Amino acid sequence: MDDHYFSADPTVPFTRAPVRAEVWGQALELVSGSGVFAQGRLDVGTAVLFRETEPPAQGRVYLDLGCGYGVIAAALATTRPEADVWALDVNERAVALTNENAASLGVADRLRAVTPDGVPGDLRFDEIWSNPPIRIGKQALHELLLTWLPRLAEGGRAVLVVGKNLGADSLQRWLDEQGYPTTRLASAKGFRVLEVRRGD
Repeated sequence: MDDHYFSADPTVPFTRAPVRAEVWGQALELVSGSGVFAQGRLDVGTAVLFRETEPPAQGRVYLDLGCGYGVIAAALATTRPEADVWALDVNERAVALTNENAASLGVADRLRAVTPDGVPGDLRFDEIWSNPPIRIGKQALHELLLTWLPRLAEGGRAVLVVGKNLGADSLQRWLDEQGYPTTRLASAKGFRVLEVRRGD
């Protein structure tokens, strides 16, 4: 299993790499780093997520779940200037990079990256956006989703991008079985974009 999914302090030397990401019609200049998912690039799945969706049109409090260097969180914060964006990762390097990127984009007052224990217990999210870490394994992924999907506010939704070959269709069925109605918004380049509604 890849070190960066769980390690708060990976042993690999930390080097930064610039990333230029085209998201929702704007260009973001970001910094990625070693030991963090998709160093030096916008990964295909996240690119599909941006290409096949529109920015949120409602709600104000958003979560980027498994944020990596923070490209989804940055896109949410810059396209919705009234938004309060949280970014979550178990990897402290990812958290640090996301906060650096928030500062460089001038949105650090509205974008906070934290490890899981840094999220206030009573906080609810209007929307969760994620390219979830599928490779952590099915059980760990299910635990992750069942921890954070219940934090959706009433009427809230999650938007996930998942590789078809990594179990997107079985994940959709599982989410339905857990009481989270899930629909496929798009399918492109071997990825599914799923919309998950809060189960009431």
